[in-house]
Amino acid sequence: MTTVLVTLAVLAVAVAAVVGYVRLRHRRRSAGGEDEAAVRGARSERHRRAAERAQAQHDGWNRGGHGFTG
Repeated sequence: MTTVLVTLAVLAVAVAAVVGYVRLRHRRRSAGGEDEAAVRGARSERHRRAAERAQAQHDGWNRGGHGFTG
């Protein structure tokens, strides 16, 4: 029983250490000088292109009741 508890404790400490390291590394990488306007612009461009793809797929389907036409 004690061996199981010690093993679980060591595993928990190892997982906590890995999670802490990954969070610290992510914080250091994201702390770099990202331009907020550029990030916002890229995100809006990605959404606009996704909306255009969805619209293009929708336009051709069932126009006039004849299935995909275009």
